[in-house]
Amino acid sequence: MGILESYGLILIILAAVFGFFMAYGVGANDVANAMGTSVGSKALTIKQAIIIAAIFEFAGAYLAGGSVTSTIRSGIIDAGYFTDVPELMVFGMIGALLAAGTWLLVASYFGWPVSTTHSIVGAIIGFALVAVGSEAVQWDKVTGIVGSWVVTPFLAGILAYLIFMSAQRLIFDTDNPLANAKKYVPFYMVFAGFIMSLVTIQKGLTHVGLNISTANGIYLALLIGGIVGIIGKIAISRLKIDPEADKEMHFNNVERIFGILMITTACCMAFAHGSNDVANAIGPVAAVVSVVTSGGEITSRATLAPWILPLGAIGIVIGLATLGARVIKTVGTAITHLTPSRGFAAELSAASTVVIASGAGLPISTTQTLVGAVLGVGLARGIAALNLGVVRNIFISWVITLPVGAGLAIVFFYILKVIFS
Repeated sequence: MGILESYGLILIILAAVFGFFMAYGVGANDVANAMGTSVGSKALTIKQAIIIAAIFEFAGAYLAGGSVTSTIRSGIIDAGYFTDVPELMVFGMIGALLAAGTWLLVASYFGWPVSTTHSIVGAIIGFALVAVGSEAVQWDKVTGIVGSWVVTPFLAGILAYLIFMSAQRLIFDTDNPLANAKKYVPFYMVFAGFIMSLVTIQKGLTHVGLNISTANGIYLALLIGGIVGIIGKIAISRLKIDPEADKEMHFNNVERIFGILMITTACCMAFAHGSNDVANAIGPVAAVVSVVTSGGEITSRATLAPWILPLGAIGIVIGLATLGARVIKTVGTAITHLTPSRGFAAELSAASTVVIASGAGLPISTTQTLVGAVLGVGLARGIAALNLGVVRNIFISWVITLPVGAGLAIVFFYILKVIFS
Protein backbone atom coordinates (compact mmCIF):
# COMPACT_ATOMS: atom_id res chain seq x y z
CA MET A 1 0.00 0.00 0.00
CA GLY A 2 3.03 2.21 0.51
CA ILE A 3 3.55 2.84 -3.21
CA LEU A 4 0.01 4.19 -3.66
CA GLU A 5 0.32 6.39 -0.57
CA SER A 6 3.73 7.73 -1.56
CA TYR A 7 3.08 8.28 -5.28
CA GLY A 8 -0.74 8.51 -5.39
CA LEU A 9 -0.97 12.03 -6.80
CA ILE A 10 1.79 11.36 -9.36
CA LEU A 11 0.01 8.19 -10.52
CA ILE A 12 -3.32 10.02 -10.90
CA ILE A 13 -1.61 12.79 -12.89
CA LEU A 14 0.08 10.18 -15.13
CA ALA A 15 -3.27 8.44 -15.66
CA ALA A 16 -4.91 11.77 -16.56
CA VAL A 17 -2.11 12.74 -18.98
CA PHE A 18 -2.03 9.34 -20.72
CA GLY A 19 -5.84 9.18 -20.69
CA PHE A 20 -5.88 12.51 -22.48
CA PHE A 21 -3.23 11.12 -24.90
CA MET A 22 -5.41 8.09 -25.56
CA ALA A 23 -8.48 10.32 -26.09
CA TYR A 24 -6.39 12.38 -28.52
CA GLY A 25 -5.70 9.17 -30.46
CA VAL A 26 -9.40 8.28 -30.46
CA GLY A 27 -10.19 11.70 -31.93
CA ALA A 28 -7.41 11.53 -34.52
CA ASN A 29 -8.24 8.02 -35.71
CA ASP A 30 -11.78 6.97 -34.87
CA VAL A 31 -13.66 10.18 -35.62
CA ALA A 32 -13.14 9.33 -39.28
CA ASN A 33 -15.91 6.79 -38.64
CA ALA A 34 -18.29 9.66 -37.96
CA MET A 35 -17.11 12.08 -40.64
CA GLY A 36 -15.40 10.03 -43.36
CA THR A 37 -18.57 9.24 -45.31
CA SER A 38 -19.77 12.86 -45.15
CA VAL A 39 -16.46 14.17 -46.50
CA GLY A 40 -16.15 11.36 -49.05
CA SER A 41 -19.61 12.08 -50.44
CA LYS A 42 -18.76 15.82 -50.55
CA ALA A 43 -21.74 16.63 -48.31
CA LEU A 44 -19.28 18.37 -45.98
CA THR A 45 -15.82 19.85 -46.36
CA ILE A 46 -13.05 18.73 -44.01
CA LYS A 47 -13.32 22.02 -42.09
CA GLN A 48 -17.11 21.76 -41.71
CA ALA A 49 -16.81 18.12 -40.65
CA ILE A 50 -14.28 18.96 -37.94
CA ILE A 51 -16.47 21.74 -36.51
CA ILE A 52 -19.61 19.54 -36.45
CA ALA A 53 -17.71 16.57 -35.04
CA ALA A 54 -16.15 18.70 -32.31
CA ILE A 55 -19.58 19.75 -31.02
CA PHE A 56 -21.32 16.37 -31.21
CA GLU A 57 -18.37 14.18 -30.17
CA PHE A 58 -18.03 16.29 -27.03
CA ALA A 59 -21.78 16.10 -26.34
CA GLY A 60 -21.87 12.32 -26.84
CA ALA A 61 -18.81 11.71 -24.70
CA TYR A 62 -19.92 13.98 -21.88
CA LEU A 63 -23.65 13.18 -21.79
CA ALA A 64 -23.75 9.49 -22.70
CA GLY A 65 -20.26 8.10 -22.15
CA GLY A 66 -20.70 6.70 -18.64
CA SER A 67 -22.42 3.37 -19.42
CA VAL A 68 -19.69 1.76 -21.51
CA THR A 69 -16.97 3.04 -19.17
CA SER A 70 -17.80 0.51 -16.46
CA THR A 71 -17.36 -2.38 -18.95
CA ILE A 72 -13.93 -1.17 -20.06
CA ARG A 73 -12.90 -0.44 -16.49
CA SER A 74 -13.93 -3.65 -14.76
CA GLY A 75 -15.40 -6.10 -17.26
CA ILE A 76 -12.29 -7.32 -19.09
CA ILE A 77 -10.15 -8.41 -16.15
CA ASP A 78 -11.12 -9.90 -12.78
CA ALA A 79 -10.16 -7.13 -10.36
CA GLY A 80 -10.21 -9.60 -7.47
CA TYR A 81 -6.79 -10.93 -8.48
CA PHE A 82 -5.32 -7.46 -7.82
CA THR A 83 -6.72 -7.06 -4.29
CA ASP A 84 -3.36 -7.82 -2.62
CA VAL A 85 -1.33 -5.92 -5.24
CA PRO A 86 -3.47 -2.90 -6.23
CA GLU A 87 -0.40 -1.00 -7.45
CA LEU A 88 -0.06 -3.57 -10.29
CA MET A 89 -3.58 -2.68 -11.45
CA VAL A 90 -2.62 1.02 -11.40
CA PHE A 91 0.66 0.45 -13.31
CA GLY A 92 -1.17 -1.76 -15.82
CA MET A 93 -3.99 0.67 -16.55
CA ILE A 94 -1.56 3.58 -16.99
CA GLY A 95 0.64 1.40 -19.24
CA ALA A 96 -2.42 0.32 -21.25
CA LEU A 97 -3.39 3.95 -21.90
CA LEU A 98 0.11 4.83 -23.06
CA ALA A 99 0.33 1.71 -25.24
CA ALA A 100 -3.02 2.23 -26.97
CA GLY A 101 -2.40 5.96 -27.38
CA THR A 102 1.02 5.35 -28.95
CA TRP A 103 -0.35 2.86 -31.49
CA LEU A 104 -3.24 5.18 -32.39
CA LEU A 105 -0.85 8.08 -32.94
CA VAL A 106 1.28 5.99 -35.32
CA ALA A 107 -1.78 4.67 -37.18
CA SER A 108 -3.33 8.14 -37.47
CA TYR A 109 -0.11 9.63 -38.81
CA PHE A 110 -0.13 7.09 -41.66
CA GLY A 111 -3.89 7.41 -42.20
CA TRP A 112 -4.73 3.84 -41.11
CA PRO A 113 -8.26 3.44 -39.69
CA VAL A 114 -7.65 1.04 -36.79
CA SER A 115 -9.89 0.17 -33.87
CA THR A 116 -9.38 2.11 -30.66
CA THR A 117 -11.44 -0.55 -28.87
CA HIS A 118 -9.07 -3.28 -30.09
CA SER A 119 -6.14 -1.16 -28.95
CA ILE A 120 -7.25 -0.67 -25.33
CA VAL A 121 -8.77 -4.13 -24.85
CA GLY A 122 -5.57 -5.74 -26.18
CA ALA A 123 -3.47 -3.51 -23.92
CA ILE A 124 -5.49 -4.37 -20.79
CA ILE A 125 -5.32 -8.10 -21.55
CA GLY A 126 -1.55 -7.79 -22.18
CA PHE A 127 -0.71 -6.26 -18.79
CA ALA A 128 -3.07 -8.63 -16.92
CA LEU A 129 -1.31 -11.66 -18.43
CA VAL A 130 2.13 -10.59 -17.17
CA ALA A 131 0.96 -8.99 -13.90
CA VAL A 132 -1.11 -11.93 -12.63
CA GLY A 133 -1.64 -14.58 -15.31
CA SER A 134 -4.26 -15.74 -17.77
CA GLU A 135 -6.71 -16.49 -14.94
CA ALA A 136 -7.03 -12.72 -14.29
CA VAL A 137 -8.61 -12.23 -17.73
CA GLN A 138 -12.38 -12.76 -17.80
CA TRP A 139 -12.32 -14.69 -21.03
CA ASP A 140 -16.11 -15.04 -21.16
CA LYS A 141 -16.46 -11.23 -21.10
CA VAL A 142 -13.68 -10.89 -23.69
CA THR A 143 -15.46 -13.45 -25.89
CA GLY A 144 -18.63 -11.36 -25.65
CA ILE A 145 -16.77 -8.21 -26.65
CA VAL A 146 -14.96 -9.96 -29.51
CA GLY A 147 -18.27 -11.50 -30.57
CA SER A 148 -19.74 -8.00 -30.79
CA TRP A 149 -16.88 -7.07 -33.12
CA VAL A 150 -18.14 -9.76 -35.52
CA VAL A 151 -21.87 -9.26 -35.03
CA THR A 152 -22.00 -5.44 -35.20
CA PRO A 153 -20.35 -5.00 -38.65
CA PHE A 154 -22.70 -7.72 -39.94
CA LEU A 155 -25.77 -6.00 -38.44
CA ALA A 156 -24.61 -2.57 -39.64
CA GLY A 157 -24.04 -4.00 -43.13
CA ILE A 158 -27.54 -5.50 -43.29
CA LEU A 159 -29.13 -2.30 -41.95
CA ALA A 160 -27.17 -0.12 -44.40
CA TYR A 161 -28.19 -2.41 -47.28
CA LEU A 162 -31.87 -2.16 -46.27
CA ILE A 163 -31.76 1.65 -45.83
CA PHE A 164 -29.99 2.12 -49.17
CA MET A 165 -32.37 -0.24 -51.00
CA SER A 166 -35.39 1.52 -49.44
CA ALA A 167 -34.07 4.82 -50.82
CA GLN A 168 -33.60 3.18 -54.23
CA ARG A 169 -37.16 1.78 -54.27
CA LEU A 170 -38.92 4.82 -52.81
CA ILE A 171 -36.93 7.56 -54.57
CA PHE A 172 -34.32 6.75 -57.24
CA ASP A 173 -36.18 4.01 -59.15
CA THR A 174 -39.40 6.00 -59.48
CA ASP A 175 -40.76 8.17 -62.29
CA ASN A 176 -40.42 11.35 -60.23
CA PRO A 177 -37.39 10.92 -57.92
CA LEU A 178 -37.33 14.60 -56.98
CA ALA A 179 -40.89 14.72 -55.69
CA ASN A 180 -40.41 11.45 -53.83
CA ALA A 181 -37.18 12.69 -52.26
CA LYS A 182 -39.00 15.73 -50.89
CA LYS A 183 -41.71 13.39 -49.64
CA TYR A 184 -39.60 10.64 -47.99
CA VAL A 185 -36.29 12.21 -46.94
CA PRO A 186 -37.83 14.00 -43.92
CA PHE A 187 -38.87 10.56 -42.57
CA TYR A 188 -35.23 9.43 -42.69
CA MET A 189 -34.38 12.61 -40.79
CA VAL A 190 -37.00 11.77 -38.15
CA PHE A 191 -35.35 8.36 -37.69
CA ALA A 192 -31.89 9.92 -37.30
CA GLY A 193 -33.15 12.50 -34.81
CA PHE A 194 -34.99 9.81 -32.84
CA ILE A 195 -31.93 7.54 -32.56
CA MET A 196 -29.61 10.33 -31.48
CA SER A 197 -31.95 11.84 -28.91
CA LEU A 198 -32.98 8.47 -27.41
CA VAL A 199 -29.48 7.58 -26.26
CA THR A 200 -29.05 11.05 -24.77
CA ILE A 201 -32.23 10.74 -22.77
CA GLN A 202 -31.80 7.11 -21.71
CA LYS A 203 -28.07 7.02 -21.01
CA GLY A 204 -26.83 10.58 -20.81
CA LEU A 205 -29.13 12.71 -18.73
CA THR A 206 -28.59 10.63 -15.56
CA HIS A 207 -25.05 12.05 -15.47
CA VAL A 208 -26.41 15.56 -15.15
CA GLY A 209 -29.02 14.64 -12.55
CA LEU A 210 -32.09 14.04 -14.76
CA ASN A 211 -33.87 10.67 -14.66
CA ILE A 212 -36.58 10.06 -17.24
CA SER A 213 -38.56 6.80 -17.51
CA THR A 214 -38.10 4.58 -20.57
CA ALA A 215 -41.61 5.27 -21.91
CA ASN A 216 -41.29 9.04 -21.44
CA GLY A 217 -37.81 8.89 -22.97
CA ILE A 218 -39.17 7.23 -26.11
CA TYR A 219 -41.99 9.80 -26.38
CA LEU A 220 -39.55 12.67 -25.96
CA ALA A 221 -37.16 11.16 -28.55
CA LEU A 222 -40.06 10.81 -31.01
CA LEU A 223 -40.93 14.44 -30.43
CA ILE A 224 -37.32 15.56 -31.07
CA GLY A 225 -37.17 13.33 -34.16
CA GLY A 226 -40.38 14.95 -35.42
CA ILE A 227 -38.91 18.43 -34.92
CA VAL A 228 -35.76 17.39 -36.85
CA GLY A 229 -37.98 16.10 -39.67
CA ILE A 230 -39.96 19.37 -39.84
CA ILE A 231 -36.74 21.42 -39.93
CA GLY A 232 -35.47 19.13 -42.70
CA LYS A 233 -38.67 19.49 -44.70
CA ILE A 234 -38.42 23.30 -44.49
CA ALA A 235 -34.73 23.19 -45.55
CA ILE A 236 -35.51 20.91 -48.49
CA SER A 237 -38.40 23.11 -49.65
CA ARG A 238 -36.01 26.08 -49.85
CA LEU A 239 -33.67 24.34 -52.29
CA LYS A 240 -33.87 26.03 -55.72
CA ILE A 241 -34.50 23.19 -58.19
CA ASP A 242 -35.68 23.36 -61.82
CA PRO A 243 -38.61 20.90 -62.19
CA GLU A 244 -38.25 21.00 -65.99
CA ALA A 245 -34.69 19.58 -65.91
CA ASP A 246 -33.90 16.14 -67.36
CA LYS A 247 -33.87 12.98 -65.23
CA GLU A 248 -30.09 13.02 -64.69
CA MET A 249 -30.35 16.53 -63.29
CA HIS A 250 -33.20 15.28 -61.09
CA PHE A 251 -30.88 12.61 -59.69
CA ASN A 252 -28.27 15.29 -58.95
CA ASN A 253 -30.91 17.37 -57.22
CA VAL A 254 -32.01 14.34 -55.17
CA GLU A 255 -28.40 13.89 -54.07
CA ARG A 256 -28.40 17.56 -53.01
CA ILE A 257 -31.38 16.75 -50.77
CA PHE A 258 -29.51 13.77 -49.35
CA GLY A 259 -26.62 16.16 -48.77
CA ILE A 260 -28.80 17.93 -46.21
CA LEU A 261 -29.62 14.56 -44.68
CA MET A 262 -25.92 13.68 -44.46
CA ILE A 263 -25.37 16.62 -42.13
CA THR A 264 -28.02 15.17 -39.80
CA THR A 265 -26.51 11.69 -39.92
CA ALA A 266 -22.99 13.09 -39.46
CA CYS A 267 -24.16 14.69 -36.21
CA CYS A 268 -25.86 11.43 -35.27
CA MET A 269 -22.75 9.32 -35.89
CA ALA A 270 -20.44 11.78 -34.12
CA PHE A 271 -22.68 11.73 -31.06
CA ALA A 272 -22.94 7.93 -31.11
CA HIS A 273 -19.17 7.60 -31.49
CA GLY A 274 -18.47 9.98 -28.64
CA SER A 275 -20.86 8.13 -26.32
CA ASN A 276 -19.29 4.74 -27.08
CA ASP A 277 -15.58 5.33 -27.63
CA VAL A 278 -14.76 7.86 -24.91
CA ALA A 279 -14.77 4.82 -22.60
CA ASN A 280 -11.63 3.52 -24.31
CA ALA A 281 -9.74 6.52 -22.95
CA ILE A 282 -11.40 7.22 -19.62
CA GLY A 283 -12.23 3.70 -18.38
CA PRO A 284 -8.64 2.97 -17.30
CA VAL A 285 -8.33 6.51 -15.86
CA ALA A 286 -11.43 5.87 -13.74
CA ALA A 287 -9.91 2.59 -12.51
CA VAL A 288 -6.64 4.29 -11.46
CA VAL A 289 -8.42 7.16 -9.69
CA SER A 290 -10.72 4.72 -7.90
CA VAL A 291 -7.89 2.50 -6.62
CA VAL A 292 -5.60 5.35 -5.55
CA THR A 293 -8.26 7.49 -3.82
CA SER A 294 -9.65 4.49 -1.92
CA GLY A 295 -6.18 3.64 -0.56
CA GLY A 296 -5.81 0.49 -2.65
CA GLU A 297 -9.35 -0.87 -2.40
CA ILE A 298 -10.53 -2.35 -5.68
CA THR A 299 -14.28 -2.25 -6.27
CA SER A 300 -16.17 -3.65 -9.25
CA ARG A 301 -17.94 -0.33 -9.86
CA ALA A 302 -16.53 3.01 -8.80
CA THR A 303 -18.04 6.48 -8.91
CA LEU A 304 -16.85 8.34 -12.00
CA ALA A 305 -14.99 11.46 -10.86
CA PRO A 306 -16.63 14.55 -12.43
CA TRP A 307 -13.46 15.70 -14.25
CA ILE A 308 -12.85 12.39 -16.08
CA LEU A 309 -15.58 12.55 -18.76
CA PRO A 310 -14.68 16.14 -19.82
CA LEU A 311 -11.00 15.11 -19.99
CA GLY A 312 -11.83 12.40 -22.52
CA ALA A 313 -14.25 14.60 -24.44
CA ILE A 314 -11.75 17.47 -24.81
CA GLY A 315 -8.98 15.03 -25.83
CA ILE A 316 -11.16 13.60 -28.60
CA VAL A 317 -11.94 17.06 -30.00
CA ILE A 318 -8.28 18.20 -30.02
CA GLY A 319 -7.14 14.93 -31.66
CA LEU A 320 -9.77 15.34 -34.36
CA ALA A 321 -8.88 18.98 -35.04
CA THR A 322 -5.12 18.42 -35.32
CA LEU A 323 -4.67 14.99 -36.90
CA GLY A 324 -8.12 13.74 -37.92
CA ALA A 325 -8.07 14.73 -41.59
CA ARG A 326 -5.67 11.93 -42.64
CA VAL A 327 -7.90 9.03 -41.62
CA ILE A 328 -11.08 10.86 -42.68
CA LYS A 329 -9.73 10.91 -46.25
CA THR A 330 -8.90 7.18 -46.14
CA VAL A 331 -12.36 6.15 -44.91
CA GLY A 332 -14.26 8.64 -47.06
CA THR A 333 -12.75 7.96 -50.46
CA ALA A 334 -10.82 4.67 -50.49
CA ILE A 335 -13.32 1.86 -49.72
CA THR A 336 -16.00 2.67 -52.30
CA HIS A 337 -17.31 5.67 -54.24
CA LEU A 338 -19.80 7.46 -52.01
CA THR A 339 -22.60 9.81 -52.98
CA PRO A 340 -24.67 11.55 -50.31
CA SER A 341 -27.43 8.91 -50.56
CA ARG A 342 -24.94 6.04 -50.14
CA GLY A 343 -23.05 7.82 -47.40
CA PHE A 344 -26.26 8.55 -45.52
CA ALA A 345 -27.32 4.88 -45.59
CA ALA A 346 -23.92 3.77 -44.25
CA GLU A 347 -23.73 6.47 -41.58
CA LEU A 348 -27.28 6.13 -40.29
CA SER A 349 -27.04 2.35 -39.98
CA ALA A 350 -23.65 2.58 -38.26
CA ALA A 351 -24.95 5.24 -35.86
CA SER A 352 -28.00 3.13 -35.02
CA THR A 353 -25.84 0.06 -34.37
CA VAL A 354 -23.37 1.99 -32.20
CA VAL A 355 -26.16 3.67 -30.22
CA ILE A 356 -27.81 0.30 -29.50
CA ALA A 357 -24.47 -1.20 -28.43
CA SER A 358 -23.66 1.82 -26.28
CA GLY A 359 -27.03 1.54 -24.57
CA ALA A 360 -26.33 -2.14 -23.87
CA GLY A 361 -22.89 -1.28 -22.45
CA LEU A 362 -20.95 -3.10 -25.19
CA PRO A 363 -17.62 -1.46 -26.16
CA ILE A 364 -17.88 -2.26 -29.86
CA SER A 365 -15.53 -1.08 -32.56
CA THR A 366 -17.03 1.85 -34.47
CA THR A 367 -14.37 1.32 -37.13
CA GLN A 368 -15.64 -2.17 -37.85
CA THR A 369 -19.26 -1.05 -37.59
CA LEU A 370 -18.82 1.70 -40.18
CA VAL A 371 -16.75 -0.45 -42.53
CA GLY A 372 -19.49 -3.09 -42.28
CA ALA A 373 -22.07 -0.43 -43.17
CA VAL A 374 -20.01 0.89 -46.10
CA LEU A 375 -19.54 -2.68 -47.35
CA GLY A 376 -23.32 -3.17 -47.13
CA VAL A 377 -23.90 -0.10 -49.29
CA GLY A 378 -21.18 -1.18 -51.72
CA LEU A 379 -22.57 -4.71 -52.05
CA ALA A 380 -25.99 -3.26 -52.88
CA ARG A 381 -24.31 -2.02 -56.08
CA GLY A 382 -22.28 -5.19 -56.68
CA ILE A 383 -18.87 -6.47 -55.52
CA ALA A 384 -17.07 -4.46 -58.22
CA ALA A 385 -18.05 -1.26 -56.42
CA LEU A 386 -15.69 -2.12 -53.55
CA ASN A 387 -11.94 -1.47 -53.47
CA LEU A 388 -11.06 -4.93 -52.15
CA GLY A 389 -7.36 -4.07 -51.74
CA VAL A 390 -8.19 -1.28 -49.30
CA VAL A 391 -10.72 -3.48 -47.48
CA ARG A 392 -8.06 -6.21 -47.14
CA ASN A 393 -5.53 -3.73 -45.71
CA ILE A 394 -8.09 -2.45 -43.20
CA PHE A 395 -8.82 -6.02 -42.06
CA ILE A 396 -5.07 -6.67 -41.65
CA SER A 397 -4.68 -3.51 -39.54
CA TRP A 398 -7.48 -4.76 -37.28
CA VAL A 399 -5.72 -8.10 -36.76
CA ILE A 400 -2.39 -6.40 -35.97
CA THR A 401 -3.88 -3.87 -33.54
CA LEU A 402 -4.75 -6.23 -30.69
CA PRO A 403 -1.31 -7.90 -30.35
CA VAL A 404 0.50 -4.57 -30.84
CA GLY A 405 -1.59 -3.04 -28.03
CA ALA A 406 -0.83 -6.02 -25.78
CA GLY A 407 2.90 -5.97 -26.53
CA LEU A 408 3.33 -2.24 -25.92
CA ALA A 409 1.31 -2.45 -22.69
CA ILE A 410 3.60 -5.20 -21.35
CA VAL A 411 6.67 -3.06 -22.07
CA PHE A 412 5.21 0.07 -20.42
CA PHE A 413 3.93 -1.97 -17.46
CA TYR A 414 7.43 -3.23 -16.68
CA ILE A 415 8.93 0.27 -17.10
CA LEU A 416 6.41 1.74 -14.61
CA LYS A 417 6.99 -1.15 -12.21
CA VAL A 418 10.75 -0.50 -12.22
CA ILE A 419 10.33 3.28 -11.80
CA PHE A 420 7.92 3.13 -8.85
CA SER A 421 9.02 -0.07 -7.08
